[in-house]
Amino acid sequence: MCETVEGATTDLKPQGLMDLVGSEFHDAYRQFGVAYPEQQLELQSLYGDSQRAFEEKTRESLKTTLHHVLSNVLRDQRLGDPQPDKYLAAYLEREILRIRVRIDQDGELAVNRGLNIGFIAGVFLLFVPLVAGEKLLGLCDVSLNCTDRWSLLGAFVCGGAGAFGAVLSVLTRLRNSGDGLTRRPANGGRAVVVPGQRSRSMRRGGVHRIFLGWLLAIAVYLLLSSGLVAAIEIPAAVADVCSSDSTESGTVFWGFWGAVGFLAGFNERWAYGLVGREVSTRQSRG
Repeated sequence: MCETVEGATTDLKPQGLMDLVGSEFHDAYRQFGVAYPEQQLELQSLYGDSQRAFEEKTRESLKTTLHHVLSNVLRDQRLGDPQPDKYLAAYLEREILRIRVRIDQDGELAVNRGLNIGFIAGVFLLFVPLVAGEKLLGLCDVSLNCTDRWSLLGAFVCGGAGAFGAVLSVLTRLRNSGDGLTRRPANGGRAVVVPGQRSRSMRRGGVHRIFLGWLLAIAVYLLLSSGLVAAIEIPAAVADVCSSDSTESGTVFWGFWGAVGFLAGFNERWAYGLVGREVSTRQSRG
């Protein structure tokens, strides 16, 4: 039976490792703790982590696996030897490693699923202001000339490319430093974050990154297209596209603003530096 605690699905009545064995194995379990104390503590910790796993199937599967491992050890005749048996210890270490890998995979699944849902939600929400803006222009009976249409299209291309760049930036960071996304400081140490909470956090982070990349790209587009910042030479302005009969200027326009938007979303420092430069310039002039 499970419930949701602070956004993380977990077992309603968590158990200890001793609860996995029957009453007939209690003496053997105490002997196991004396002979192999490190492995016992490791299995106890892994059992606690397994009860907070992201997927219910993972929780049930790990519980079954731990039950079999513990039963095999407690039934082994070598458990009663005066000295710990090295082969039995090797068996425990191997099974502990396999269980830990499965728990880590469950945590990675929580991160990836949270990010995917966040990205999908973010992309869907991006269309809301576009649809609302189109309807608003129709209700106000506003007619757009060539420069107005291309200016709006430029903002759309730059913002969309910025959102895509932000997604790629998150995926790159996840690949390069995935362990940093699964742990957080706690009480001066490093504590594992519950996978359910991790998934919810990454879901919010995915939506946040989509909008941040979108807004940064549009801010860079407005600064560059208005001529307030002359950091980059624009190869094809809106006026050039409208005054030209060929499609070459339009192609250059799309490609340029798509590249600028992608760079703004992928590299936040570059976009913040560009926006910050304009703010600092205006403050110094004031």
